[in-house]
Amino acid sequence: MILPRTPMGVFRNEPFTDFSHSDKQHAMKDALLKVGDLLGHEYPLIIGGERLHTPGKIESHNPARPAQIVGIHQKAGKDHAEAAIQAALTAFSAWKYVPAGTRSSLLLRAAEIIQHRKFEFCAWLVYEVGKNWAEADADVAETIDFLEFYAREALRLAAATTPIQYPGERDELLYIPLGVGAVIPPWNFPFAIMAGMTAAAIVTGNTVVLKPSSDSPTIAAKFVEVLEEAGMPPGVVNFCPGSGATFGNAIVEHPKTRFIAFTGSRDVGLDIHEKAAKTQPGQIWIKRTVLEMGGKDSIIVSGDCDLDAAVDGVIASAFGFSGQKCSACSRAIVDELVYDLFIERIRERVASLTIGDPTLNPNMGPVVNHAAMQSILSYIEIGKSEGRLIAGGQAIESPEGGYFVAPTVFADVAPTARLAQEEIFGPVLALIKAKGFEEALSIANNTEYGLTGAIYTHDRVELDRARLDFHVGNLYLNRKCTGAMVGAHPFGGFNMSGTDSKAGGPDYLLLFTQAKSVAERLSV
Repeated sequence: MILPRTPMGVFRNEPFTDFSHSDKQHAMKDALLKVGDLLGHEYPLIIGGERLHTPGKIESHNPARPAQIVGIHQKAGKDHAEAAIQAALTAFSAWKYVPAGTRSSLLLRAAEIIQHRKFEFCAWLVYEVGKNWAEADADVAETIDFLEFYAREALRLAAATTPIQYPGERDELLYIPLGVGAVIPPWNFPFAIMAGMTAAAIVTGNTVVLKPSSDSPTIAAKFVEVLEEAGMPPGVVNFCPGSGATFGNAIVEHPKTRFIAFTGSRDVGLDIHEKAAKTQPGQIWIKRTVLEMGGKDSIIVSGDCDLDAAVDGVIASAFGFSGQKCSACSRAIVDELVYDLFIERIRERVASLTIGDPTLNPNMGPVVNHAAMQSILSYIEIGKSEGRLIAGGQAIESPEGGYFVAPTVFADVAPTARLAQEEIFGPVLALIKAKGFEEALSIANNTEYGLTGAIYTHDRVELDRARLDFHVGNLYLNRKCTGAMVGAHPFGGFNMSGTDSKAGGPDYLLLFTQAKSVAERLSV
């Protein structure tokens, strides 16, 4: 039974938790203890409401303590892809007719459940992907925001009308669901992005096969539990962890899959786009892809800016969640007038960052797994030949064997160097010197990506020029380039950063619908 929550009122972003208050600290510590006792449990596949187990398993591990198993999950294969698609098709036949208000109520009820258990979900994020308390809290808050925002947007879309009513007719514009979709989320925002893509799909009347990242399936399992508690019918969301090469490709290529919503790397996104473009026997539509893929994001630091604010923004953007964000600042392009001073300020700030087990709430925790750590370290070695090492440059050993990498900064990096062009997805920052704003802007636009960017300056001409010519989907003026807020900063990028889907914005739900025009001639 879906419990309605009305009236909804005006959307407001979920406030962040202030962990400087002792009561919030105690609540978080209690949640960590509670969730700690739940680690290592096994979770089934959920297909059409049926719980299934498989011989093969996926183990999720705590990246700060790799021997600690967070959750044990079933490994869906090609045979499960067919079952999941068929279950979603069956559910779609009824779910597409459920009124928008009822579907919205499901999301609102789910948001309410998560709000009541906020610290518990934060704790899962701390254990499964190594977020510190603030990063985990922001992920949970964004999850709540997506659910609340899309619930309201679905009602707005259901009330849409044609721009005019033609004389003698009753004219309607209906936004109807697409069908069965594959939702393939990333591990770095394993709650918010996973829940946001799933919620957008189902609130508009679609049904979903959810294939979470193998690094963060437990958080997705917990979200599906919330949806079931909120009253979601069987088959609307089918929970299927599995290999991308087998299960993932099978659901992308299936002729009954109508759309694929993906967030992840450039290479995987392009592969999904290519596979989805190939028409399969029995397929009667062009599949839609909603792709968010990556970034090589820059912050321009002008000679006249508030340097302290710029340093704060670069540090927060580059090293928040150990740089494991597609929006992270991986390049600071600094005017030569303040370049040397900026380097010293950055060096001082990096030296003050704390690194350790995220349960203890340091500034930085681990990177997500051993492969990620090795990839980051290989880029650091490349950086030692491409720039001047200012800070970090090595892995940090821990008694439990966690995947820790020191926050690393290279100066004097050429704009075309690999360190300045390739997405590293870790705590590595390249400093690039520029001779004035024009050169800085040219450097900022010289990658194949176009996701986020920022500029710090007091010059109104530079700010206005950046608005027009800094070619990114999310541009920030005199603030950091991470931390997009639902409703205020619709999120998505240009070029190889994806299809610019603008998650958390007024256009996002359109991607999960098709518009149907209905005109009825009125009797005289």
